[in-house]
Amino acid sequence: MSQADEQEVVVRRSGGVGRLTLNRPKAINALNHAMVRTMASALLEWEADPEVTAVVVDGAGERGLCAGGDIVAIHDDAKFGGTGSREFWRDEYVLNAAIGRYPKPYVAIMDGIVMGGGVGISGHGSVRVVTERSTIAMPETGIGFVPDVGGTFLLSRTPGEIGTHVALTTGRLNAGDAIALGFADHFVPSESLGDFVAAIETRSLDEALATFAQPAPESPLLAQRDWIDAAYSADTVEEIVSRLQAAGTPETTKAAERILGKSPVALTVTLRSLRHARTLDSLEEVLNEEFRVSVASLSSHDLVEGIRAQVIDKDRNPQWSPATLADVTAADVDRYFQPLGELELGLAAPDLEEVRQ
Repeated sequence: MSQADEQEVVVRRSGGVGRLTLNRPKAINALNHAMVRTMASALLEWEADPEVTAVVVDGAGERGLCAGGDIVAIHDDAKFGGTGSREFWRDEYVLNAAIGRYPKPYVAIMDGIVMGGGVGISGHGSVRVVTERSTIAMPETGIGFVPDVGGTFLLSRTPGEIGTHVALTTGRLNAGDAIALGFADHFVPSESLGDFVAAIETRSLDEALATFAQPAPESPLLAQRDWIDAAYSADTVEEIVSRLQAAGTPETTKAAERILGKSPVALTVTLRSLRHARTLDSLEEVLNEEFRVSVASLSSHDLVEGIRAQVIDKDRNPQWSPATLADVTAADVDRYFQPLGELELGLAAPDLEEVRQ
């Protein structure tokens, strides 16, 4: 096994391009704390290097860029206070913010599966490339969690209420959806990715995009905006479900069923997070609030139970508490948004040096 095979993030230079390859293919390149720190350190170094003109981020293997954070580790840590997960999220969100304001082209190759934390390291980049194999999602409510890594920033800025639909149902975006909803910028066929990246290294980013980018596919979700807006403009998750059920079409019935299978408190917190994220001006402000919500989740019943049911025991039968949307109280939701005092994330501008230490 080569040294590169053993590295969880392969860091290298090719021409004037800094290359970051997530390298845990058996785990679909799921992020851990060490990987976040490695990425932050490399980006900080390249930001100051005049010979580096762009950064390209991709994932090893055939399955995807990144399936998200290492939720088994989060599950185990949450049972013992969650300190490790809190500090992982702190550094991860600092990295997400830094990517959002990176001063050089940050090219994210969003091929295959891109979920949760994978969206955080790609969706805030300046050049986001999808392929016909791309599957993008923020599936957090299915494990008793809430979209984070700046996910509520992206979801709250989609056309109409499509982001609300995607968040509450854990819906998946294809390449056309991702571009139409603001999660991606360019479509490049997967078979051309190697030549596309080589062109960035040997020519220029603009030339590479002009040569290899193709018109975006149609967005199935955008075509359904009328019924999505009608249902998801409601003020509560209960009313959204009621409207979906009353509409009575196959699409709305399926959406209602999907929502009702998710954590009631996570759904309610997610809706509040999305509504508030719309009013905030910057990614940093949204990440600050997401950090409060994420830290609160570590002491919740549903995060541990959701990961147990979906990933550990795989019985797909989580026992949520509160058990229904009607059982969720204002106090249940308010506790997720409480200030953290000296533990606040406190992002005002990207600070990669903080992660590097």
